[in-house]
Amino acid sequence: MYKSKTIYYPQSEIHTPLIPVASGCPHNKCKFCSMYKEQPYEELDIMDIEYELKNLQEYTEKIFITGADPLAVGYKKMMLILKKVEKYAPYCACVAAYASVRSIAKYSVEELKNLHDAGLRLLYIGFESGWDYALKLMGKGHTVEIAIEQGKKLNEANILFNAIVMYGIAGQGNSVENAIKTAEMLNQFDSYKIVTMNLTVFEMTELAKMVQEKEFVQANSNEKILEIKTLLEHLDPKKPTIFDTTHTTNLVKLVGTLPEEKEKLINELPLIFPMM
Repeated sequence: MYKSKTIYYPQSEIHTPLIPVASGCPHNKCKFCSMYKEQPYEELDIMDIEYELKNLQEYTEKIFITGADPLAVGYKKMMLILKKVEKYAPYCACVAAYASVRSIAKYSVEELKNLHDAGLRLLYIGFESGWDYALKLMGKGHTVEIAIEQGKKLNEANILFNAIVMYGIAGQGNSVENAIKTAEMLNQFDSYKIVTMNLTVFEMTELAKMVQEKEFVQANSNEKILEIKTLLEHLDPKKPTIFDTTHTTNLVKLVGTLPEEKEKLINELPLIFPMM
């Protein structure tokens, strides 16, 4: 039987029923992340997942399946999970989940289309940056080229996704370049929502050690605001896209739709003072 552990989910899914699929993270090498360091990766048995589904209300309309990267279970098991959702929650119109660029790369477009048709309708993906330097620095385990390919695959499969990016991730002096490169990446595919997070140094992480040993120097608040502004200035989505900085880590709380509200969002940012 599934033993309850610390469960993470997007703040926008706070009222969504949670169904565990895996615990821990199959990658667990991101230098800024502290969430799964002491938790080994483990996939739940389908019988345990089915037990959790049996306790759902019949008229559940949305489900969030938990784990750092549930798609890592593979196509066959994911399809089986979605079939179980259909059985026990026949009114569910959307199964949502976290996902990584790495796990999506293991699926074909046809497989992703099948998952969409079976109910997988929304993913939260940590792209983090559009600069290979920053991705390698933080141990993300994917490249910008691969990230763009997966974004396009998901568009073709009609699976909506929120692209999560992180400002401050490239360190002091690199905010403008990181913002421009990240915007260039995001402009290559259609995101339902672009979600920003502020790089936060948590204790007991590899990043904390890097900061302590002066291998990584954090950008200051002024530089991070400039990074958000630069990102907004260079984003050019082909379709209306929500831009959201309301995650609890953010320095500023903004939400609006691009491209029509771009200038409004930029004007709502705090003043940037000349850096000495």
